Amino acid sequence: MPRLFAFFAAALALAVAGWAQPAVQPGGDIPSKFHPAFPPPAEPKPPPRYGPPPSAHLYDRREVMIRMRDGVSLYTVLIIPKGAGKAPILLDRTPYSADKASGKGVPSAWPEGILTPIYAELVRAGYIVAIQDVRGKYRSGGDYVMTRPLRGPLNPTAVDHSTDAFDSIDWLVRHVPESNGRVATIGISYDGFAALMSLVGPHPALKAAVPINPMVDGWKGDDWFHNGAFRQEMLSFVYGQTADRRSDQQWLSGYDDYATYLRYGSAGAYARAIGMEQLPFWRRLTIHPAYDGYWQGQALDRILGQRPLTVPTLLVSSFWDPEDIYGATAVFEAVKRNDHGNAHLVLGPWYHGQVNGGAWNLGPLEWGEDTGRWVRSNVLLPFLNQYLKDGPPSGIARVTAFEAGPNRWQRLDDWPPACARGCPANLSPLYLAPGGKLGFTAPRKSASDCYVSDPAHPVTYRAAPNLSPWAAGSTWRTWLSDDQRFAALRPDVLTYSGEPLTQPLKLAGTPLVHLVAATSGSDSDWVVKLIDVYPDPHPAKPGMAGYAFPIAMDVIRGRYRTDPARPAPLTPNAPLTYEFALPGVDYVVQPGHRLMVQVQSSWFPLYDRNPQTFVPNIFFAEAKDYRAATQRVFTGKDGSWIGLPVVD
Repeated sequence: MPRLFAFFAAALALAVAGWAQPAVQPGGDIPSKFHPAFPPPAEPKPPPRYGPPPSAHLYDRREVMIRMRDGVSLYTVLIIPKGAGKAPILLDRTPYSADKASGKGVPSAWPEGILTPIYAELVRAGYIVAIQDVRGKYRSGGDYVMTRPLRGPLNPTAVDHSTDAFDSIDWLVRHVPESNGRVATIGISYDGFAALMSLVGPHPALKAAVPINPMVDGWKGDDWFHNGAFRQEMLSFVYGQTADRRSDQQWLSGYDDYATYLRYGSAGAYARAIGMEQLPFWRRLTIHPAYDGYWQGQALDRILGQRPLTVPTLLVSSFWDPEDIYGATAVFEAVKRNDHGNAHLVLGPWYHGQVNGGAWNLGPLEWGEDTGRWVRSNVLLPFLNQYLKDGPPSGIARVTAFEAGPNRWQRLDDWPPACARGCPANLSPLYLAPGGKLGFTAPRKSASDCYVSDPAHPVTYRAAPNLSPWAAGSTWRTWLSDDQRFAALRPDVLTYSGEPLTQPLKLAGTPLVHLVAATSGSDSDWVVKLIDVYPDPHPAKPGMAGYAFPIAMDVIRGRYRTDPARPAPLTPNAPLTYEFALPGVDYVVQPGHRLMVQVQSSWFPLYDRNPQTFVPNIFFAEAKDYRAATQRVFTGKDGSWIGLPVVD
């Protein structure tokens, strides 16, 4: 064990210097031998398959190996509409198994039986779907590196996702006789990240890209961190993705993650208990807790913003995405001024990937239509037809956004509309006022409210039990729509409420948190929630009476208040200002509803606990470092406010 800590100490010293070790090293992120804490259960034998003969199928399924420039071959499945000729190709590059995504062994004559709704509809529309295992996963050769960076300081090899996409597209247009020579890259989450990578040095045959909920910046607001706070619930994802090539090693903690993570202490201690020190990607996470060169050098919004966007790109984002809420809009903002009209954005009322399925509602909110199918039919298909089939101009707007409340789709010239004249100058301050009040008029008096934040009893991110995101029965996908009344019952959560609105309040854009607060400790997390409180009683929908619906929520780790790349201790008991953006919103608060703001200092077990004592690396905080702290939030004329993107 001393050798392991010596390694982390040396690596941390390199990280402070900037880049640390390259992300891509010999062998990749999957160890040649991985010893799990407990042996996995025996894999059940699949039942016998019955179904129609291949001649009755509406598609042909073809398996090919595509050779990359370094000699590695990538396994690719082609789903080709029966009788297709001169058809465009959609390329999805995935770490989640091309066989699983293409229904290998599933007895279905229809594409709907083997593919997700997006791909089934596109096969019926005459598109070839190609799904490929990225290098090092499942049936593809080579080494797997989690979100492999572009060639350069973090990747000294000759290959990356951009070169693999280029080589795959080159092979497809040359060797698939049914192809018309035009390709689009497409995918959700990690696959969306891979689609974005294809835009770096794109192949001439790449005519469009559709990144859906893509991973873009893992430190600022996507999978691994939010503003420096580590998303502890992603540990099981890292374990499952990198323990072995086929993701057969899966780890799910006990029934309630709250109890499990609390029992082990720090995220590093828990990971050590289940053997994750064997995993290179986990080790890299732990030596790069700050926004250093490692994270900055692979942030795709930064990378794509430095070059013209030459390929028509349809970015798809979800307002209530619990995994990658940051990426798509960050890329749109980065490229839109140098995109030659190629950047388009869709903003939907969805959880992660919900556009690829039934999307009639989000938790308790009902939209009155299948919003996913609407986008697939009215935006996605016309977009692809224009660029891959010489179809008529799609006529889609630069930005297509769903306005929750009126429940309608909008055609916008830009996003965010509330920043069209410059931000944050036109944001409307919503002031936290003495006595737990909230309003748009600046209070005349200043005051403060306090609570004790105890790491031994952290605030949950949702009502108990806190199941692992991928456990049976988990409703992880929709937790961002959970009723927040459970948090208001705790003494370590401050709640500020406004008066019932007399007219609709339209919000469209990015809320800005301006929090003035002090802690008796030397480090602290701050969680801020913007909430729509339904009337009580609510005759139109009694089940929603008093419901505290979260419009937007996020967290910041105090040590990064002044510089994300260089953590520093907080001055105890000193009022300090924390400014950070909440996720974007397009939401109308209805008359009779009230606005609410909640402030707290933990959001567990989604985020690891801040010990509230400054330590060099929170991943390895010890039990003695976790101390209760008195937190004070300042209100009134010189105090805290939320800048709301109010649109007339």
